[in-house]
Amino acid sequence: MTPFEKIINFATAHRITTHVLFWVFIFIMFFSKNTSSESEGLYIDVLYTVYYESFSMIGAYFLSYRILPRLMTPQRHNWAWAEFFLGAYTISVVARITMIYGIEPITRPPIPQESIQEILTDLPTLFVSYSLHILSLSIFFIFIKLIKDQYIIQKRSLLLEKQKAETELKILKAQLNPHFLFNTLNNIYSLSVANSPITSQSIAVLSEILDCILYRCSSMYVPLTQEITLLENYISLEKLRYDDRLSVVFNHEMDQNGMIAPLILLSLVENAFKHGAGEDIGSAPKIEIDLKLTNNNFDFTVRNTICKTELEASSSKIGLNNIIQQLDKIYPENYTFNVTKTDDDFTAVLKINLTSKYNLV
Repeated sequence: MTPFEKIINFATAHRITTHVLFWVFIFIMFFSKNTSSESEGLYIDVLYTVYYESFSMIGAYFLSYRILPRLMTPQRHNWAWAEFFLGAYTISVVARITMIYGIEPITRPPIPQESIQEILTDLPTLFVSYSLHILSLSIFFIFIKLIKDQYIIQKRSLLLEKQKAETELKILKAQLNPHFLFNTLNNIYSLSVANSPITSQSIAVLSEILDCILYRCSSMYVPLTQEITLLENYISLEKLRYDDRLSVVFNHEMDQNGMIAPLILLSLVENAFKHGAGEDIGSAPKIEIDLKLTNNNFDFTVRNTICKTELEASSSKIGLNNIIQQLDKIYPENYTFNVTKTDDDFTAVLKINLTSKYNLV
């Protein structure tokens, strides 16, 4: 946290204390500027400093908390400007009366004083000698307040954007096809009826997949080794749906263990099974998966043959669009994603630049 942020946070949490410290600082600054060496002059300097600062405080709070908020609303501003001029005139009149009938009799020999009527009608003196002087300090106060308010508004806006992005990512991460769970449970049920020895192993693998998706994929990044294990478990369960006709090759090579956004790779592999194997039992589907991480450059290629039912049906791009949306939010301008489709196969190639500062463990 920067010193500026610490000051803003302190001012937000301790408003009264901050205001007191501000006006004390202004008092010291003005007093030190106008201090005389004589003891009698010291008393006068204090009196004049308190006088000017008191009316500057009135003007500052009048402008900051009464006029400025009304001018920043989309409503008509005529009444706000009228109130501003009337308020500035009233403050100047009171300040002039206080000076003539309160301060000057104490600080200088008796002299003929202006009447109240003369004070009320002497607009040039009120404007030049009082309004400008009082409001000049008010503008400094308003400037500081606007900086603080703008920072708070920007911080809240960024927080809302972050929360919105996190919510959208949670929705986009829910990519696991419900049919996978449904089909896997049916396959496990069939294995249990046949008293297959791999029934318990299949249940354990499914449990590990669900544990990973529900509990270990909630952070922005997860270890790449975790994603590899998830893919291996997913592939082993999907192969339960097919006999030996399905060929799956998964190659992975890493020079270090990086951190990557969870479930994106699973979505690509799931898409390959969905559109590459499907329910077409008349062909020999093939799925090839290559994963490489070299010098923070991550390459992931998924290639699958296209089954007949996919050739005849209209291809849905919802899954791929969701993947792209996730990549845009997590790796803006740091990734490339290309798909190539022929009559025989479909290839998806994902490349990500994983920076060592955030993505390596």
